[in-house]
Amino acid sequence: MASVSTTAPNSHTRAIHNDLGREDQTLLLFAHLMEGGKEDDETVESLGKLTKLLNADVEATKKGEKSITAVIDSDCVDTILCYLDMRQSDVVRGHAALCTSAYLKAAGDDGSKKLSAFFLDRIQRGTYDDYIVAFCVAATIFPIVPDLTSELFLSEGFLPSLGPLMRRKWKSRKVETACLEMLNAACMHSHCREAVQKYCIDWLEEIVDQDTEQVIESMYTTDPDTAVQEGSVSMRRHSIHVQNLAAVVLTKLRLKAVQPDQAPPNLSDPSQPRIQPATISVENLSKKFTQMLIKDPEHSSQASVEGLAYASIRAKVKEELAGDPEFLKSLVKTLESAPPRSPLMYGALSIFVNLTQYRPALTEEQKRISQLKAYADAVGKPQPDPLNDNEHVSARCKRVFEAGVTPVLVTISKTSSVASLTLIISILNSLSMTPSMRGPLAQQGAVRLLIGAWTNLPEDDLKNMTVRRTAAQALARILISTNPMLVFGGSRATPISTAIRPLVHILLPDQTVDTRDLLPTFESLMALTNLAAVDDDTRRTIVRVAWKDIEELLLYNNPRITTAAVELVCNIVQSPEEAEALFADTSKPQAQTRLKILVALADAEDAATRSAAGGALAALTGYESVVKAIAERERGPEIILGLCEDDNEDLRHRGVFVLLNMVACEGQAGKLAREKFLSKSAVEILRDVVTRSKRREIVELAVQCLKLLLGKE
Repeated sequence: MASVSTTAPNSHTRAIHNDLGREDQTLLLFAHLMEGGKEDDETVESLGKLTKLLNADVEATKKGEKSITAVIDSDCVDTILCYLDMRQSDVVRGHAALCTSAYLKAAGDDGSKKLSAFFLDRIQRGTYDDYIVAFCVAATIFPIVPDLTSELFLSEGFLPSLGPLMRRKWKSRKVETACLEMLNAACMHSHCREAVQKYCIDWLEEIVDQDTEQVIESMYTTDPDTAVQEGSVSMRRHSIHVQNLAAVVLTKLRLKAVQPDQAPPNLSDPSQPRIQPATISVENLSKKFTQMLIKDPEHSSQASVEGLAYASIRAKVKEELAGDPEFLKSLVKTLESAPPRSPLMYGALSIFVNLTQYRPALTEEQKRISQLKAYADAVGKPQPDPLNDNEHVSARCKRVFEAGVTPVLVTISKTSSVASLTLIISILNSLSMTPSMRGPLAQQGAVRLLIGAWTNLPEDDLKNMTVRRTAAQALARILISTNPMLVFGGSRATPISTAIRPLVHILLPDQTVDTRDLLPTFESLMALTNLAAVDDDTRRTIVRVAWKDIEELLLYNNPRITTAAVELVCNIVQSPEEAEALFADTSKPQAQTRLKILVALADAEDAATRSAAGGALAALTGYESVVKAIAERERGPEIILGLCEDDNEDLRHRGVFVLLNMVACEGQAGKLAREKFLSKSAVEILRDVVTRSKRREIVELAVQCLKLLLGKE
């Protein structure tokens, strides 16, 4: 190592003075890291300061300063990498990984060369200690520099050499664990995964299939003097932990054989081979992981959860897991006790996502294209697995919900990373698809979770924008089916206004995707309609935040969207303040236009749209200006009478109510309305209403209208 003093700085690295140059600070930190016998917190502090220097070095070199990596020689690199050893504490390994990443970024090609030399040298030495360090380094840096690591991993002779190492008579659990963790990381790279499949599959299956009793029996049969030799039985068999890790690697390899949503091969198909190879299936591995989690969650949870996170992509595995209440409860407990932001938490959430995830919804056009492709590919092509259809997913969602996952999701969401929060939102979105579960979801805190997630998730990239829309849609579904007063009431009430902005966020279709999905728009309108039924303050907030979008949706070219928008307007105008501001002030052209649109919608083909428009007009015709505007419109009276003649009694009720408001109006507006209706045969129509209607309230309203029109009141 170049110019490094072996004398430690006084009072640990705090003695590094600010007036020292960057190179001197770097050398002093390495001097400290090379010393043994330090506490973890001291090592972590030095690694943290070195990482900070290396990160700053990237910017400094851009300004023309000399890079500090010039003083970092092979010995220094060796020092950093050795802190990635699995025998170090997790906190030290974590900081060493950050430091390694910062060094490789700052050093560029020179850093890659030093890393390669370190790895190859350790493998060539061939001692257990060297293997452990080399494997640990490879496992850690795979996600940091995948191209470089895969090149080392695929170097000639490396993978074939692992078989003899893992089959040695005397086992080293640490070597085996480090090797399998390296293979586990390597399986994320396609070329490395193929190589592992080629060179390692046999001995991986041997490890997983190992029978302890057979190992002991074979040991004494082949060598009767075993009892007096060094070592113990435990050193001549693979540990349970090693078997579990091998099972995880096998699962990743097996999953690439068949796509997750494809049905398994039909053995009655003549095109399929009659004799299937005797290999360990994903289904068998998943059963192993399940039993591990149930029987020994304290020691096997990490491996079993990681294995099931991959295995549960398969539809058959999903069904088996969801049909096991004991497993679901164990998984919920594992999730509840997992450290925040840990791989264990992320893995458990991934399993729940796999169990509850629906297939993407298709538009009518996409469905037709899919059917055509299915016909074209019918021969010799794998078909989607029926176990992934909506009926099966809905049943799985119900079982997951009954296992008590929602309160745990609410609790862990408070300390979750963005990645984990994304999975939590996905799970709740799937659970909210079932109407019967929406009320309990709200009671267990899902509404507050979704509002908080939408509010706090950063908007810095497309992925987060999609997650926020998903959270808003799940919130909309829950609020459609629940009483807002129950959701937003209580001693620790969440203000109802906090739900409005997330709902408004999905009012208009997503402009970042190629196909328009109108379901979020529809569900948002329905949820806002439910909220608008609460009080005038809520209606005022909705108008302030969303009126421009609502007005646009009144004329949307989809009848269900239009109907939902009109129903929302119907609830909004129950507020006198909003009714007057938006419609009743007919001195403003905008109000006149809105009123014309509403009257026109009362004559729409869709009965639900006519009903909603009639309800809105029932509230608005309490204003003289509105009565005058409708009476003066060319077809205004005809449209109102059309509602009175409708075969649907609910529509007839609304029509007669609007008519009574208009003919009972005082002043010139009322006089004009009575004249217009009389000229449109209103008396004959009302008599027919009295004859046809079975509901008393409709008859009474019609009779009152007749009296006013005939001047008997």
